[in-house]
Amino acid sequence: MTPDEVDAFLRAGRTASFVTLGPDGFPDPVGMWFVVIDGDVWMRTYAKSQKVINLQRDPRAAMLIETGDTYAELRGVQLTGTVEVSDDIERICEVFAGLMVKYEGMDPAHVPAVIEGYRPRAPKQRALRLVVERATSWDHAKQQAVRGP
Repeated sequence: MTPDEVDAFLRAGRTASFVTLGPDGFPDPVGMWFVVIDGDVWMRTYAKSQKVINLQRDPRAAMLIETGDTYAELRGVQLTGTVEVSDDIERICEVFAGLMVKYEGMDPAHVPAVIEGYRPRAPKQRALRLVVERATSWDHAKQQAVRGP
């Protein structure tokens, strides 16, 4: 995929497989919602979650977003890098708002009121920013078009 196609794919993507390293060094994958803000991939989780504990010990992580029901339809993006864990309330609220618009279909006009209702819960949350060091993408439909049926 081109960089613009990767960006569009990430903005439209649904649930990601997000992988941190557990205390035993083995991958610890979980499903996560994510949102792209100013070109960065952000997620939200509880401050006491295993993800945060893992990331405080070792910030390396990977994320896989894919789609397609048949081999010829498979498309995906794999991102690897490190994660910054933020306890900034405004950032946590911004990520929450982005997730509500993307996944719940919230009208952006309603975001300010919803954020005010959410704000008291935000201190128990963390915003996670994936600092991408490597991105890999694939689109089997493009490969099929080049090779033919």
